[in-house]
Amino acid sequence: MKYDLIFFITNISLGFGLAMDAFSVSLANGLNEPCMKKRRMTYIASVFTFFQAFMPLVGWVCIHTVVEHFKAFEEFIPWIALILLGFIGGKMLYEGITCKDEVECKGVGFWGLILQGIATSIDALSVGFTIADYDFFSAFLSSTVIATVTFAVCFAGIIIGKKVGTRLAGKANIFGGIVLIVIGLEIFITNIV
Repeated sequence: MKYDLIFFITNISLGFGLAMDAFSVSLANGLNEPCMKKRRMTYIASVFTFFQAFMPLVGWVCIHTVVEHFKAFEEFIPWIALILLGFIGGKMLYEGITCKDEVECKGVGFWGLILQGIATSIDALSVGFTIADYDFFSAFLSSTVIATVTFAVCFAGIIIGKKVGTRLAGKANIFGGIVLIVIGLEIFITNIV
């Protein structure tokens, strides 16, 4: 495998493409928690980064071991993303509508963040098919490039969401919930149609 400019441009582009869902959810998290500290911002971006790096490697391993079983699971990916993001987005929407406090700084919990990470990266499993001809080191390097891009994109999404969220105050939960539901629908529709 040649590690030339084309290899890195391809994987950076792949990283940006895969990170767009995570960017949108990061934006929603920033909207939902406008007083978020940098440590939490780094934590949230790191969770998305982990899943965006891990899923292509899982896909690569599946290709090289249990491809028949993975193909059977692949048709459920849009449904899983729709259910997870719909649930989290619906919860945020409900809290935004029923909450009477103008500015509340309560972010998504640990398990909610894990579900967001899985839901936004589950389509990255199919990247394992794209990199099937890579050896393990090349697949790992590809996942590392994807992870680096994801971290930068998600951190930027959180910053933008925080700035907008501060201006939107009490409506941020509603907007963030709608964004998550729309992302879930977009993943579902583009993979079903």
